[in-house]
Amino acid sequence: MQRNMIERRDINLQKALLRERGICIVIPTYNNVGTIEDVVLRAKGQCDDVIVVNDGSTDGTGEVLHRIGGITTVTHSANKGKGEALKSGLSKARNSGYAYAITLDADGQHFPEDIPLLLDANRKHPGAIIVGQRKELEKAERSAGSKFANSFSNFWFCVQTGKYLKDTQTGYRLYPIKKLHGLSFLTSRYEAELELLVFSCWHGIPIYSVPINVYYPPKEERVSHFRPGYDFSRISILNTCLCFLSIVYGYPLKIIRGLLVGGRTLYSLLVYLLLCVFVLLPSTFFLKCVKMEPQKRSLKLHAMLYTLSRWVMSVHGIPGVKYQVDNQGETFKDPAVIICNHQSHLDLMMMLSQTKKIVVLTNDWVWKSPFYGYVIRHAEFYPVSWGIDVLLPKLESLVKRGYCIAVYPEGTRSRDCHIGRFHKGAFHIAKALQLDILPFVEYGAGFVLPKGGKHLRKGEIKLTIKDRIKYKEYMKIGTEQEISSWFKNYYVKEYSSLCNKLDQDA
Repeated sequence: MQRNMIERRDINLQKALLRERGICIVIPTYNNVGTIEDVVLRAKGQCDDVIVVNDGSTDGTGEVLHRIGGITTVTHSANKGKGEALKSGLSKARNSGYAYAITLDADGQHFPEDIPLLLDANRKHPGAIIVGQRKELEKAERSAGSKFANSFSNFWFCVQTGKYLKDTQTGYRLYPIKKLHGLSFLTSRYEAELELLVFSCWHGIPIYSVPINVYYPPKEERVSHFRPGYDFSRISILNTCLCFLSIVYGYPLKIIRGLLVGGRTLYSLLVYLLLCVFVLLPSTFFLKCVKMEPQKRSLKLHAMLYTLSRWVMSVHGIPGVKYQVDNQGETFKDPAVIICNHQSHLDLMMMLSQTKKIVVLTNDWVWKSPFYGYVIRHAEFYPVSWGIDVLLPKLESLVKRGYCIAVYPEGTRSRDCHIGRFHKGAFHIAKALQLDILPFVEYGAGFVLPKGGKHLRKGEIKLTIKDRIKYKEYMKIGTEQEISSWFKNYYVKEYSSLCNKLDQDA
């Protein structure tokens, strides 16, 4: 009983997450009276939002759907083909406000229980098409026509897009329906799914594969509407057209997109280098040479960092990127320990653009950087490698002067943007100096400039400044380890909520 309760709780959490991310299920069906009820009920067991397209069935499928409650049904008066059924289902989902649609076939070959695999891939790759790659497809008992069709489709998809997929004929997919290209031009039948992939790839929508299970019933039980001669002819004609379009449209579009990405990256790099070489370094050297109180010199340097960071993030530094700050009332009047999830090289600039009185604890390579290391050393930034005993007296002096101390609890940038393990250092500092903790939650920087990435992508960056958590409040949690774990869970929840809101528009 306890196991059943845990499973029900997990399913309910999954359903809530699917709804939060705007994901529904779309099932096209034509004369699947023997399997449709089982497929729909199993799909409803995984997701509350199910759309079934009855493509003119004549075998009683409509009557079966009528007695299943809690689903949305789209009915064609006559059979129009799978392409038209997909178009109707995806259009219905988009008009109903969904951001994503998972499509699966009604013949029982797909397992609705694999929906969590596509959901997980969607969270890792928002805005991408997720293709369910059927496991052990080579070993499955299939007709020669089916095997040839998949190999034929894979080959021409690679020719037309320059991208190789092992399974382009699978109908188990997750689509970002607000970004789909070519939906209104879809051919009406079997070949429409290939067409959707090709058009989407041409327009730069990422495509990822995840392994899924597949069931091939005995030959005598299979329901197939594939007509080898007729449908192969249609596929051949479509591929001829797509090959021509790839030459005059698809590949030129890919080249233009690559040039734009390179141009944005080069522009941002030049802005960064010019600011470092001709503004930051000379200004820091000048301030060092001028007779001035050290604290006043440091404040002027922070003011310059603040101004330049705001200019870069909000105005000219990152073309093609939408940047937004949601400040829920923080004035930075009183010192605090600022913590933030760590995704990208852009994080530091986002921190510095919020207030003049902020000092960031850095890694050694940042502190010793040949470009901006000289500047941040004079701005009284310190490397965490110095250790708490050395850092605390310096940080205490900065706090008395009104500075906030910023720390990345993860210690390193996240490769996949998810929240990593929190170290205790930030919370030890906050506890020792009796400071409030001010959470910053960021989204998108790791997609625009990911760890290990060399190019700036178009995208959206959002920084949310949450309410302070007072010293007396977090001290009630317990030990530093317990405080660290509590904040890790806090960030997982807040970041997930932020992703669910923003990824729907990705």
